[in-house]
Amino acid sequence: MAASALSSPAVSRTPNPKSAAAPPPSPSTRRAVADAASAAAAAAAADSKARFEAYNRLQAAAVAFGEKLPIPEIVAIGGQSDGKSSLLEALLGFRFNVREVEMGTRRPLVLQMVHDPTALEPRCRFQEEDSEEYGSPMVVASAIADLIKQRTESHLRKIQAAVSSKPIVMRAEYAHCPNLTIIDTPGFVLKAKRGEPESTPEEILSMVKSLATPPHRLVLFLQQSSVEWCSSIWLDTLKEIDPAFRRTMIVISKFDNRLKEFTERWEVDNFLSASGYLGDNIHPFFVALPKDRGTISNEEFRRQICQVDIDVLRHLRDNVKGGFSEEKYGSHIGFSCLRKYLESELQKRYKEAAPATLALLEQRCSEVSMELARLDSKLQATSDVSQLRKSAMLHAASICTHLRALLDGAADPAPELWGKTTEEEQLHSGIGSWPGINMSVKPANSTLKLYGGAAFERVMHEFRCATYSMECPQVSREKVANILLAHAGRGGSSGLTEAAAEIARAAARSWLAPLIDTACDRLAFVLQSLFDLAMERNRNKDSQYQNAEDMDGYVGFLAALRCSYYKFVRDLSKQCKQIVRHHLDSVTSPYSHICYENDSITGFGSVANSMNRFNHFTGVTSFDLSDSGSALEEAQENMPPKDQQHVTPPAKGNEAKDILRESQLTVPETPSPDLPSDIHGGKKKDNGIPNDGGPRKRHARMAAYTNRNHHNNSIIGADDIGSKSGSSYSTICAISAKYFAKMREVLIERNVPSALNSGFLTPCRERLYLALGFDLFAVNDDKFMDMFVAPGAVDTIQNERQSLIKRQKILLSCLNEFKNISRAL
Repeated sequence: MAASALSSPAVSRTPNPKSAAAPPPSPSTRRAVADAASAAAAAAAADSKARFEAYNRLQAAAVAFGEKLPIPEIVAIGGQSDGKSSLLEALLGFRFNVREVEMGTRRPLVLQMVHDPTALEPRCRFQEEDSEEYGSPMVVASAIADLIKQRTESHLRKIQAAVSSKPIVMRAEYAHCPNLTIIDTPGFVLKAKRGEPESTPEEILSMVKSLATPPHRLVLFLQQSSVEWCSSIWLDTLKEIDPAFRRTMIVISKFDNRLKEFTERWEVDNFLSASGYLGDNIHPFFVALPKDRGTISNEEFRRQICQVDIDVLRHLRDNVKGGFSEEKYGSHIGFSCLRKYLESELQKRYKEAAPATLALLEQRCSEVSMELARLDSKLQATSDVSQLRKSAMLHAASICTHLRALLDGAADPAPELWGKTTEEEQLHSGIGSWPGINMSVKPANSTLKLYGGAAFERVMHEFRCATYSMECPQVSREKVANILLAHAGRGGSSGLTEAAAEIARAAARSWLAPLIDTACDRLAFVLQSLFDLAMERNRNKDSQYQNAEDMDGYVGFLAALRCSYYKFVRDLSKQCKQIVRHHLDSVTSPYSHICYENDSITGFGSVANSMNRFNHFTGVTSFDLSDSGSALEEAQENMPPKDQQHVTPPAKGNEAKDILRESQLTVPETPSPDLPSDIHGGKKKDNGIPNDGGPRKRHARMAAYTNRNHHNNSIIGADDIGSKSGSSYSTICAISAKYFAKMREVLIERNVPSALNSGFLTPCRERLYLALGFDLFAVNDDKFMDMFVAPGAVDTIQNERQSLIKRQKILLSCLNEFKNISRAL
């Protein structure tokens, strides 16, 4: 400035007339200006504090009620032992041994720091768990640390976990702390402690990312100065959270440990700039804090913090050759600079977010008021029986509408989430595999997740597969002998065929009845599973009853509706079992002509006709849409191959071709060994008595009947009865197997499908609402009201209402505060 004055003497010698004429300000004027400046500063500080207090209260309400509000907050993240706990104590202005309880390693801690000039000693209060209320003030440092530890351990035991994202909220009022809200998070670790789950590091990483990712939160990232930028482990994690570092403040902690390594100015400037790692506009803060962990007063602690800042700057100026670029980096070195920046940055964000926060609060208050009105309407309806009946009827009608839609074919809700595969149906129903079937039954589309009408048809097809997969029932020789001889003893001429028919009837009744019962149970499970899907569709208002009242709060009524529907389906299953059993009894009756129809036993190969007809069944379920294959033959996994022409049920390999072999049959030979070995030629027995008695005449009658029968030579001739041992047994087994196949074919292809469809689906479409109406609404008012005034129903609504009233009160209070703030802005 001196050089400038000498070079311009004219200017220096010629005074400005206006400046010369202006009198100097009087002392009173100077005092007035100073008072005005002080008043403006005080007003700005008051506004800043008002905003901070309003956001603190809003944050407390958000934590208590689980609200997702975009409140500007600072989230402190970093590796374990990077100095987060020490930094928080320095910001608070007092120590409370937070490092001894590992505050940030288990649960997040929300620190609400309130600058209160009247609080000469720190006052700390903790927000109650699951409440917006705060407890009594705590002034003893050890008690604060103990409470943090106790709450952390208690909560983790309750949820059976090593870490938790549920925060602890602590409000600290102190004359020496700034107006800040910081969320301390668990420190990143590479390996779990002994006794902890191996997944703990991943859980901590996921939790911290979820806390720091929201765009309304500032990120305070700490890293020790001893870590080189190129070796920073967690810098990549920070880039995932905030790639451009637009809301990130980087703090290099324990800076005093690095000072002794600097000797030249370029070394210091190169480290302070983090060149090539953070970008040109990102300037980290470099902080060192007292290392003395002894018992000292709060005042001494703050004095040591200031002294460390002084020592760091002195070292850089005096012990480094050329010093450092103080104009560029001086404002980022020292704890005091960081504290001032954090407070100003958070207040700036508060001011920017105030309009959006005000609008969001008004929206939340409106939503809570509407919810309160709905609950009040529900409570009022508990005393209005007619209104309750109307609402309940509309709800039941809506559920029935959705059930019919699901049976007729629907893809909402998503089958991928709500449907079940065949294996899942068997597992969840508890029914398991089909009785008497040793092989795995896999119908078409078994791997697809289906529900409703599609799942019903798949079970029907699975039932067909199961019945046709059944091995031919084995009959002992004793049973055959008892039945055959009894028929022969009646003097009839059709003993052989009648015995085979009776064996087939007994096998059909014994083996098909359990399969029919299992099919009914599986179909009932498919129908019962639709209730939850109908409820889900109804919540989305996808029905013609758009004005139906929401009944979610009436637990008793919803339980009664579910029970009534389940009872309706169980009754249908019981009726269907009776109907299908009646068909089974008719088919297996001695008076049934099924066994004697022309196409029933036209040869041993005729047994496969029913199988071939099944294999060429062209129903919808025969077309496999799953990934396993679409060809009909591949879908019919349990069907016999095309070249199998001589068995009744499906068999493996070439067993079908050899079903008439003696070695595969276990039924005893008939007639009895007491009969002559040849009853055709009139040979004498060993004792010389000619065989011209009863047996011969009985055979004559049987032969005559056989010659008159329409399937005479195609089954057995007269000479076959007198053949060598085992031929009669083999013949009876073959005939009974064909009779069994014919009965099964009639049941599965004619009677059972129509009976099950009309027995299950038709009532669900036509009589469901009527049946539910009789159960739920055809009762007197007292019994009807039991579903709504039962213990727990009204109490649940009352509790929900009280919680909403409390939330509304807090939100309205915050709304009024933010309105005042917006007017001040």
